[in-house]
Amino acid sequence: MLKKALKTVAVAALMAGSAATSALAADYTIRATANSNENDEDYDGLVVFKNYVEAASNGAIEVELFIGTQLCSNGAECLQGVADGSIDVYISTSGGAAGLFPYVQVLDLPYLMANDRVAEHVLSGDFTRTIRDMALEDSGDTIRLMTIGNTGGWRNFANTKRRVAEPSDMDGLKIRTVVADLPQELVKALGASPTPIPWPELFTSFQTGVVEGSKNGITDIMGMKFPDAGLQYITLDGHAYMGALWWMSNESFLAMPEDMRRVVVDGFYALQQATFASPKRKSIAAYEEFVAGGGDLYVPSPEQKAAFKEAASPVYDWFKANVTKGEEAFAALTDAVAVAEEEIDAARAKDLQ
Repeated sequence: MLKKALKTVAVAALMAGSAATSALAADYTIRATANSNENDEDYDGLVVFKNYVEAASNGAIEVELFIGTQLCSNGAECLQGVADGSIDVYISTSGGAAGLFPYVQVLDLPYLMANDRVAEHVLSGDFTRTIRDMALEDSGDTIRLMTIGNTGGWRNFANTKRRVAEPSDMDGLKIRTVVADLPQELVKALGASPTPIPWPELFTSFQTGVVEGSKNGITDIMGMKFPDAGLQYITLDGHAYMGALWWMSNESFLAMPEDMRRVVVDGFYALQQATFASPKRKSIAAYEEFVAGGGDLYVPSPEQKAAFKEAASPVYDWFKANVTKGEEAFAALTDAVAVAEEEIDAARAKDLQ
């Protein structure tokens, strides 16, 4: 009885303390939005960010979450909100930010980062700071890149027709892309036919044969039930890491004292780690569901993956020649990958002893 009574008192005290803390007005409010839903990695990251920042600041910072299109509906509109200060935090894909910062499409270049360990090492280092500096300069010091996480794992080629094991197996396939030059250049380099189709129309387009393939992550494929429309072949070529760029109003960030800015920076680190982990867990069940439904899941050999990279290599030159600051971004990424691979190999060698 005594233990039960003490526990009741402790819980009551904790709830009273929480109520007292929540009753105090926060010194700073961060309005954060993601154009997604509560099943998405972006939401997972924001929940971790909110929890960390509010706790570590002892309630001095309040984080308000707006999931969906409550504050803005697309990349251009949302980034404008960040620039003018009506939105404090926004997450975009590289495509969603490419209109303002075209060089962020460097994350979509194929086969530059070999696996999660390399990608996470790169995105946790100076590459992200380089892109931050470029974006601050181009936005007149209004839009600050805080971190780059993940949203959906890796892009792989999937189709309705046949197993794709070699680049030549892509010949003639009608592959859905977004309306952007870079993914279309990639599809053409591999011998397929790029076919821009709006995302909501893709299921029907698979059924009718308007398109025969796509380049998506497994959670998107299964979430949209594309196998029911005939998508039965996935090649785990991992041609692009699905980077998530987390932007913040630079004015809002710099308006905080240094101790609060430190909390926010550490909060984005916690967010990044959550978005690195979330797709890994969610993809396990998604791949199992795909195979259980009769899907063909193919893992290319190292030699086959090297052949894909070689076939896609003209896209690198296209990017450097046609994208504003593309050469600078390409150099920053490839240099960071080289350093990451060297450091990872050295660490692995020590762990093998």
